[in-house]
Amino acid sequence: MARAYSLDLRERVVEAVLSDRLSCAAAAERYSVSASSAIKWTRRKRETGSAAAGPMGGKRPKLLEAERHWLMGRMAEKPDLTLQALLEEVRGRGVQVCLDTLWRFLKGLGLSFKKNHSRRRAGPSRHRKTASLVAQISDPH
Repeated sequence: MARAYSLDLRERVVEAVLSDRLSCAAAAERYSVSASSAIKWTRRKRETGSAAAGPMGGKRPKLLEAERHWLMGRMAEKPDLTLQALLEEVRGRGVQVCLDTLWRFLKGLGLSFKKNHSRRRAGPSRHRKTASLVAQISDPH
């Protein structure tokens, strides 16, 4: 994981901009950092009084934690519900999440959307006919 630049470097760049009256681009070039970093550090110093880095990483909020009981009940009520259909129902309840977030949350609960024996689609079922033209072309007999 990337690390923040040191506070000492940040303060030297900001000092060059504020006291030495260099432009952010010139100060950035002097200290071999990007101009955008110099601009952000200078802005942070003006707004907060410090050029120190903000917190990095941390835990993500559990967006769906409040919906845990509803999701468990919905999956028990209709186990063949697709992930996309469940996402639409969750969004209908006013929770704005993406498909990946919903999938990771359900995976954490031990729920999955894997195919089972009754839903395998490797070949035609007993009740469907094979595609006759394809079967005739590919059949060696």
